[in-house]
Amino acid sequence: MMDTEVIVVGAGPAGLMLAGELGLAGVRALVVERHERRPDQCRGFNLNARSLELLDRRGIAERFLAEGPTVPYWMFGDPSRPLDLTAMETDHPYALGIAQTRVEELLEEWVAELGVPIRRGCEVVGVDDGPDAVTVRTSGGDLRASYVVGCDGARSTVRRLAGIGFPGTAATEYTLLGDVVLSRADDLPFGVTHGENGVVFVIPRPGYVRIVTKDPAEGPVTLEYFQDALEHALGRRVPIGEVRWLTRFGNAARQADRYVAGRVVLAGDAAHIHPPAGAVGVNVALADAVNLGWKLAATVQGRAPDGLLESYHAERHAAGALVLRHTRVQELLGGDDPRLVPLRELFSDLAGMGPVNRYLAELTTGVSTRYGAGEGHPWLGRLAPNLALTVDGSATSVARLLRTGRGVLLDFDTGRSPAPDGGRSPATDAGHSSPWVDAYAARCDEQPDLVALLIRPDGHTAWVATRTGDRPATSLDDALTTWFGDAAG
Repeated sequence: MMDTEVIVVGAGPAGLMLAGELGLAGVRALVVERHERRPDQCRGFNLNARSLELLDRRGIAERFLAEGPTVPYWMFGDPSRPLDLTAMETDHPYALGIAQTRVEELLEEWVAELGVPIRRGCEVVGVDDGPDAVTVRTSGGDLRASYVVGCDGARSTVRRLAGIGFPGTAATEYTLLGDVVLSRADDLPFGVTHGENGVVFVIPRPGYVRIVTKDPAEGPVTLEYFQDALEHALGRRVPIGEVRWLTRFGNAARQADRYVAGRVVLAGDAAHIHPPAGAVGVNVALADAVNLGWKLAATVQGRAPDGLLESYHAERHAAGALVLRHTRVQELLGGDDPRLVPLRELFSDLAGMGPVNRYLAELTTGVSTRYGAGEGHPWLGRLAPNLALTVDGSATSVARLLRTGRGVLLDFDTGRSPAPDGGRSPATDAGHSSPWVDAYAARCDEQPDLVALLIRPDGHTAWVATRTGDRPATSLDDALTTWFGDAAG
């Protein structure tokens, strides 16, 4: 007998978001976390546009937006030329300043509302992957489930016990991070300061500042060590009055060779680590969880078409590889190697051009994420725009319709004639229904060319038909079968 259907190991952003997705789908899930309590400090302090879009499609974005300031720019390599985020095609053209610890608190509240339990102080010590179930041995006893998902960080115990490879490059450089109170608040301005021997980045926080600078050596991160590193970078002394937290992090870049191995699945830092440039770690973890949640739920509930769970690896492994690439580029551009000065100057000029700025902004925030080969309609594979809709005479939106965690089929052609092929709407003629798809007759005044739109539970477009464009490469029925199975109503 199963103790639960899915065991999620780790109560960080990936684990909590996945727990919420599974709870929304009616899956019996259990989160186990080895720490008794959440740490007081964290490195992550940013939610980007893609994360806010995903949270909005679950109806909880406002909880996060109420927590911190937003800024309409973000750095890419050269801190002197920030990217203009307002150029992106998104409802959230900014970055939200919010601590990872607070992100976890808000996600945990949502998970509790959905009835998913979290067991803290429970450490995983063994994983036995069998043909019909997986047994997870913990410090609190054995647990049996259909699947286990390792969301337990860069040093993932689940990944190691499952024998999943984690190839890549070890850290070669380190960065110091200090949450401190300066003796004189005006000694360092907010933002980027170019010193005699390096760059110092200062982020304002309530009652203190976060200082980030290169680590010149490998000594223990004490106040004296941090103070000396800061002085080396600036060429002058900046007295620190109070220390809240000091740490360092490296530029290792690794990616699991399999995100799905039997009944073991990986997400978040357990699946990939990358240089900290761009502050995307929490955001990539949330994107993993939203892509995985509905696929794993359908698999556990016996409603998944062939290959659905494997598509999680295909889609998110490719997305993770892209994150590793652009964060390594940013690390190089932000380095102090004098041989790179001409490259940085050229790249800075390019980033100042509108199309390049938009490309980089959407790349680094994940807004441009597209699953699949990218052929056909520009929306295919991308997050469906948050269209303003009228359904049954009431105003709504794509984001609101996705809050149930189910797929959405929008039929914009009901009652109109003729459809593009001279017949009825392809949505009403599909003859195919699914327990994971909600169908609506809708009106969209801003997109009168639309005939029908199929959206996956994660918000990405699976199929689209228009009046004037080319006919879709696949039929609606094929798209429904691919993503939702053969269950006909």
